[in-house]
Amino acid sequence: MRLLPVLIALVVSALVYVVVFEHHRFLPAPDPQTAEPLPETAPEAEAIMRVVALHSQAREVDSAVVVRGRSEADRIVELRAETSGLVINEPLRKGHMVSQGDILCRLDPAAREAALAEAQARLSEAQTRIPEAEARANEARAQLEEAEINANAAENLIESGFASQTRVAATRAAVSSAQAAVQSATSGLEAARAGIESARAAVAAAETEINRLSIIAPFNGVLDTDTAEIGSLLQPGALCATVLQLDPITMVGFVSEMQVARVQMNAPARIRMASGRMVEGRVTFVARSADDVTRTFRVEVTVPNTDLSLRDGEPAEILIGAAGKRAHLLPQSALTLDDEGTLGLRIVGPESRAQFIPVELLRDTPSGVWITGLPDSADVIVIGQDYVTDGVPVDPVFQELGQ
Repeated sequence: MRLLPVLIALVVSALVYVVVFEHHRFLPAPDPQTAEPLPETAPEAEAIMRVVALHSQAREVDSAVVVRGRSEADRIVELRAETSGLVINEPLRKGHMVSQGDILCRLDPAAREAALAEAQARLSEAQTRIPEAEARANEARAQLEEAEINANAAENLIESGFASQTRVAATRAAVSSAQAAVQSATSGLEAARAGIESARAAVAAAETEINRLSIIAPFNGVLDTDTAEIGSLLQPGALCATVLQLDPITMVGFVSEMQVARVQMNAPARIRMASGRMVEGRVTFVARSADDVTRTFRVEVTVPNTDLSLRDGEPAEILIGAAGKRAHLLPQSALTLDDEGTLGLRIVGPESRAQFIPVELLRDTPSGVWITGLPDSADVIVIGQDYVTDGVPVDPVFQELGQ
């Protein structure tokens, strides 16, 4: 009796298994021509990012190279004494305008004028010896000619038997004596000429020493220091004064190795001084070698300064003219970086999808940055650009420039 419930339970379990798991074996196969396709699952909708964009139009701008620099005097000279002596003139104060040739320090000549007079006297004495030495040389040459004539005559006579060997020997000795006299007279003449040259050198040295007593301004300029006080003793190398040439004045800046190729000789430049004053000049020097530490190149701009209103050492912003470019003026906050660290902007591209474009900065201004690399007309994402990537759909809200 207990076996029957067990069998019934087994049969029921088998029927349930067949109905649940094997029922497809007992159903007819569907006709491929009449079977209806299963409905496709609808794709998930892409998330659309809301961003703020700015419609920007490129403009022609002067792509000036902007350099921070300072003013420098065109020339700075420290005038130092070349000889020793006491200063005998009143000093000039710093800031005093001087002209080329002005005497800044005059030293006491002491015995130098007497030394010059003595050298000039020796020169005159040496010059008077020249005529006497020349006369002696001419006399010796004449005696030599006479001795040679007598010697030739004796040689001819001895061949004819009218002269003795003694006479021939005497004439030959006279020739040798005359030759020695010519050499001696010539040496005397050369010594007299050398004496003149020595005397002239002594005169020149005395005159140079006297000229060194006056320390003069080498060019038009302004004194940067007081000149030496009267009565002070200057030794060789001691400072008399420092003179600056401020017209023209030189503006000096340093450009990076990325921008130096854009700076050309004689290019126009505008300089904004710390006071806000604007002046103009031209590039007169571009270094060919970079600074070992900063890897920048020295650039010099020469600026007229006839009124001397520009001073040495003033800070300045130098704008060096370069070829114009079409660029966009955009807020600096719109700049972003891609995954590789490239500087650029994200714009609203085709089908309203975000697109990254690398750009180049031309100039930084108070109203924004000038940028090249974009199309002439572009919708630039200015808010939200850091939260989208290339291809992400965006819903831009446009704002006016300056908002």
